[in-house]
Amino acid sequence: MDLLDKTIKLPFSNHRVSLKYALVHSAYWVLITGFFMYEKKYLIQKANLPYFIICVAGRIGLLILIAYLNLQYFLPRYLLKKHYLAYVMAVIFSVFGYLTLQSLFDYYLYGYVVGPLRNSRLIETLSYNFFSTLWYLGLMLALKLSLDWYGQQRLIQKIKVEKLNAEVDFLRAQINPHFLFNILNNLYALTLKKSELAPEVVLKLSDMMEYMLYDSTAEKVLLEKEVAYLQNYFELEQLRLSDKSPISLNVKAAFDGQEIAPLLLLPLVENAYKHGLNTQSENGWLTVNIGLQQSTLTAVVENKKSPAVREKSKGGIGLGNLRKRLDLLYPSRHCLELEDKKDSFRARLVIQL
Repeated sequence: MDLLDKTIKLPFSNHRVSLKYALVHSAYWVLITGFFMYEKKYLIQKANLPYFIICVAGRIGLLILIAYLNLQYFLPRYLLKKHYLAYVMAVIFSVFGYLTLQSLFDYYLYGYVVGPLRNSRLIETLSYNFFSTLWYLGLMLALKLSLDWYGQQRLIQKIKVEKLNAEVDFLRAQINPHFLFNILNNLYALTLKKSELAPEVVLKLSDMMEYMLYDSTAEKVLLEKEVAYLQNYFELEQLRLSDKSPISLNVKAAFDGQEIAPLLLLPLVENAYKHGLNTQSENGWLTVNIGLQQSTLTAVVENKKSPAVREKSKGGIGLGNLRKRLDLLYPSRHCLELEDKKDSFRARLVIQL
């Protein structure tokens, strides 16, 4: 848990708030106090230091009281429960109480202590305190709404990430059972023939399983590992397809520690196999080109589309999840283009790593 997300208990209350909430509100009142001290500094010479301290402490104390009475009591008890009249009346009475106390003190201070520095008419004192109170309370309410909005956005973002992670875990748990089933069948056939390819197939499958079960659970993985996973995937699929369908993976990249969120490239390739090669017996083809220029990754996947899927909507949970993950992980730093032609499908993904 983030240190700023830890909660603390408010004094004279059982209510708990986050440390971030307390720090932001404390900073707000420090600024307000500093501004008011600067505005009233003339009282030190015109009256004396005790009057200056009483004036500042009294006004700030009353503002804090009325502000949190509104935020912690009136808002949840009346406004959020849609008791609008009761809320308005509560605010009016609290403001009236503040005006009465503050204006009486100001009337005494400026009328009898400071003297002719300021007109001591009560109506002007009430007017000044009324509008200044509305200003401070408005700022406080805006601050609370801003913090609440920020907290809701963070919660929504967290829920989205957790949902996407659950979908990724689901996809990872599947590990394409048809793919595994076919590879194991091919491996069984190779062992019966005592083929020299059998150990290589086991090694590649082991590397894929290790990446899926361990490496892909991290937030970022080396781009080199992500591409190596695809290369193993391709080679094992080539073993299953033999020479019936030409497939190619072309990588033009100088890996130098670049990182990427795991399993971002796999959905494009799996979608090509699912709607391309796996649904037709012949004349299928698949080409994948991966390039890296500085920190810009480009992956282009093209495949022949089977007539059986030409009328279906493009993409599925894999591509849908990919779009959502890209929006969250690489906002304004990616471009995913899907081109659905009559006889072929093309996906182009560009990511600023």
